[in-house]
Amino acid sequence: MKKKEDIEKIYAAALAAFSRHGFKKTTLEDVAAEIGMAASNLYLYTRGKKELYRETVTFALLRWQSRVLRDIEAAGSVEERFITMCRSAVLYLEKDDALRRLLILDPDIFPMFAEKDPYEHVNQASVALLKDLLREGIAAGRFRGVDPDTAAEAIFSIYKMLIIRAYIKMEKTAGLTLFEQTLDLVTSGLFVDRRPG
Repeated sequence: MKKKEDIEKIYAAALAAFSRHGFKKTTLEDVAAEIGMAASNLYLYTRGKKELYRETVTFALLRWQSRVLRDIEAAGSVEERFITMCRSAVLYLEKDDALRRLLILDPDIFPMFAEKDPYEHVNQASVALLKDLLREGIAAGRFRGVDPDTAAEAIFSIYKMLIIRAYIKMEKTAGLTLFEQTLDLVTSGLFVDRRPG
């Protein structure tokens, strides 16, 4: 049985190596060198480079997701948790340099469209979290009565576009300004007078 500490140490080392060289140029020897291990010992934890890459990216995405969850849990009202979720999810890559570099090298990790998403299982958990917050806010009368499923998909699509623009296409200032404007539009609406007509 793999020990959690050992495998997380290997994933962290693999993330560092893959973020420097990309998938194609990184070898298992590069990963092993990060942690002072013989490359042959990595086979006790993985079947090969492709599996290690997939598991490493999943580990990094789940770590991102966990950070957002911790931040949400520390917030108060449903409105505060929604805003905290948005800010934490977008600004996380400011601190995770290795994942940010890996996303630049391999933008297919976080594609705009779900049908090409190799980590859809991770991203769907994020969409589910968003739906839960929307449902809670609607039930409490704090959010408008939108369809949570459709709204969550729309907001997650906007989020992906913002991440791609700010961190993958390296338009950070414009991307973060766009994020702030979008967050204001989502939370405040566009119309000053919301009465029909």
